[in-house]
Amino acid sequence: MMIETAVVVEYLMPSWWEIKLAVAASVFVIVSYWFFTFQGGDGGSGYGYRSPLLENSDDGILDDKDKMVQLKGDLQTYSPYLIKVELLAAKNLIGANLNGTSDPYAIITCGSEKRFSSMVPGSRNPMWGEEFNFSVDELPVQINVTIYDWDIIWKSAVLGSVTVPIESEGQSTAIWHTLDSPSGQVCLHVKTIKLPVNSSRGINGYAGANARRRITLDKQGPTVVHQKPGPLQTIFNLLPDEVVERRFSCALERSFLYHGRMYVSAWHICFHSNVFSKQMKVVIPFGDIDEIRRSQHAFINPAITIILRMGAGGHGVPPLGSPDGRVRYKFASFWNRNHALRALQCAAKNYRAMLEAEKKERAESALRAHSSSIGGSRRRAKAPEDTASKPEKLQAFIKEEVLVGIYNDVFPCTAEQFYNLLLSDDSSFTNEYRSARKDTNLNMGQWHAADEYDGQVREITLRSICKSPMCPPDTAMTEYQHIVLSADKKKLVFETVQQAHDVPFGSYFEVHCRWCAETSGENSSVLDIKAGRFPVVFYILSTISLR
Repeated sequence: MMIETAVVVEYLMPSWWEIKLAVAASVFVIVSYWFFTFQGGDGGSGYGYRSPLLENSDDGILDDKDKMVQLKGDLQTYSPYLIKVELLAAKNLIGANLNGTSDPYAIITCGSEKRFSSMVPGSRNPMWGEEFNFSVDELPVQINVTIYDWDIIWKSAVLGSVTVPIESEGQSTAIWHTLDSPSGQVCLHVKTIKLPVNSSRGINGYAGANARRRITLDKQGPTVVHQKPGPLQTIFNLLPDEVVERRFSCALERSFLYHGRMYVSAWHICFHSNVFSKQMKVVIPFGDIDEIRRSQHAFINPAITIILRMGAGGHGVPPLGSPDGRVRYKFASFWNRNHALRALQCAAKNYRAMLEAEKKERAESALRAHSSSIGGSRRRAKAPEDTASKPEKLQAFIKEEVLVGIYNDVFPCTAEQFYNLLLSDDSSFTNEYRSARKDTNLNMGQWHAADEYDGQVREITLRSICKSPMCPPDTAMTEYQHIVLSADKKKLVFETVQQAHDVPFGSYFEVHCRWCAETSGENSSVLDIKAGRFPVVFYILSTISLR
């Protein structure tokens, strides 16, 4: 009997080797969890990329003053009215599930803009407390709120909708609106703000890149791109010049993981899934992102959470809610979560650097346009004189570093004759040259002085013939010209900046050129011509690398 008991005890008790193995495995699991949760990425923080607007906030929450600065600078800055819609709650919704409850979420629409609220599972009386910001050009407008029941596989069912007219600026109290359904009400708080002109029409903050592209489309018409469209165009209907820079296989967390692919471009993070014939498309603008942080799904599945700024709302699929009112998307099942996280952080930083560089370039372009627009009352009939005696610091008209010499030889006229024959307001050379090229819609301004530049400036617009198979038949062109003739009229500097608007990626570069004629004889001069293409994209990348 004693022998049998000893055998049983020996069988049930673990050996010393088994104990060491179990302890080692436990330590490995704990260390691994700590590493994947708090380490990796940039700097070892669990937060990763964070919007610079929140860097000075201790708790990551903007106060009302900071919110107004963010709203004025970061939203679509071309609209003078900002409408803030607070989706507070709903009650007595239709029970769409078999157990008499619903999984409601809302889609808020204003004009062409559409935002998604988070989904509240198993409730007929959901509480949201989420804010959605819309920018509009004029009032009145209508805000439509439609509430749906989320379904894992089938198409979402409509629980009711309501349309709220916004006729003037101001603020309303929280109001319960009755839905156009047998049962249900939704509580909304709407505030309309008229933004100052300088903030509503300038390019500031995160919306700069989107605003730039919006200007191109609005002013120049549709851009024809003769290239095979990629997934961003065929799946998400994004602009033709937007290309995929990175792509990852991952899954979107909802009721369960919807596996699909993530596409990262310079402006958006996109996700597409087609599970059980349920199409899910998420398009997240980088300008709407507050944080990109690492997280976990089901404890052992490393994930990435993208938290959107307050008022951004969801894009394409109901996001996950959070106590502070910001919504978020969580992606899991990456092959290498830390690698994907670093790539997303880098793309977000590149986006902001691109906006800063684009803002600088647009400011220079606006400076040229401003100089052309205010010079009518300051035109001078005589040749431009050297204005180097101005005490203030003058702007450089072109980028010196991109110029490459293409011609240097003796030209059979003096610098003054060169100006009179080819460039003066009385010269017909430009009209004859553009006519011979079969350019159309030529509109040429006159030379006038500018405070920002030495000498004189003028602006020329036209439509120019394109002979490349990658381009449309013709394109809108803008040429800014700058000229300085020395006081003794023996040295002439003529500079141009050309912008092509309708060619593929035309907004990505400018053509800079400098003609320098210096009189060397009675009827001759030394003519030096330099030209170069200023690539805005490469300039942006170089700015990023310097940072």
